[in-house]
Amino acid sequence: MELSLHQKKRIRQGIIFMALLIFTIVWLLPVFGAVLTSIRTMDDIMDNGFWSLPEAVTFKNFATAWSEGNLNTYLKNSFIITIPSLIGTLALSSLVGFALAKYKFKGNMFIYLMFVAGMLIPFQILLIPVFRLSNYLGIYNNYWGLIMIHTVFQMGFCSFFLRNYMITIPEELSEAARIDGASEFKIFYKIYLPLSLPAIAALATLEFTWIFNDYIWALVLLRDDRLKPVTAGLATLQGNFITSWSVLVAGAILATIPTVVVFVFLQKYFIRGLTMGSGK
Repeated sequence: MELSLHQKKRIRQGIIFMALLIFTIVWLLPVFGAVLTSIRTMDDIMDNGFWSLPEAVTFKNFATAWSEGNLNTYLKNSFIITIPSLIGTLALSSLVGFALAKYKFKGNMFIYLMFVAGMLIPFQILLIPVFRLSNYLGIYNNYWGLIMIHTVFQMGFCSFFLRNYMITIPEELSEAARIDGASEFKIFYKIYLPLSLPAIAALATLEFTWIFNDYIWALVLLRDDRLKPVTAGLATLQGNFITSWSVLVAGAILATIPTVVVFVFLQKYFIRGLTMGSGK
């Protein structure tokens, strides 16, 4: 018996749903294993294995990672580094994107291509030059050195993204504002910046995650343990609690909470910023 078009569509949707469900379960298995490990004692894990149900649930591992593992200090450092880096990156890249999108001048395309080319350079080859530069400028082993490095290295992608977004905004809006006597900065601040908020929110979500989760630059540019962000601090935590996997995993879970919260609250702006302008 030949199936109708509607039945074929339902079967195809069912297959896609099952495939996505299996993929999601496989993807979440490590997360489930991490949560299971964080609420168990090491004796329970050693006796029964990682994937067994816990004999007793305990949240002492989180308290140990927070206080004895200095995770409270590491998380505070992460915010001290991430927030100024994020603000500086978005502020400067929005100005760059506006200039490259709306002003026709000699070298416009060259500057734009330089930002694109900068995104293609593996940052690993710049570790030693940046380390030596930070020493020379006297910004090694302090917050501001790391903040400036994050701002500079994230500006390439952000400028590229915002330039391509702002170029879709109709030029007639800025021309009408100029006729009314608005300055160029006022055009940017009153017209282009508000219209670009979905794109900026999408970038803010990505950049917060990338900067907050950075490990390499923190390892290269910070020496003192009291200044390290949570990613570098987790490596220190591993040295202190190398035999306590429960504490290590509990610390890792606590470190992921800020980025998860940011994405949950900004996800609608993130999706809107990535999809707006796709049909233009």
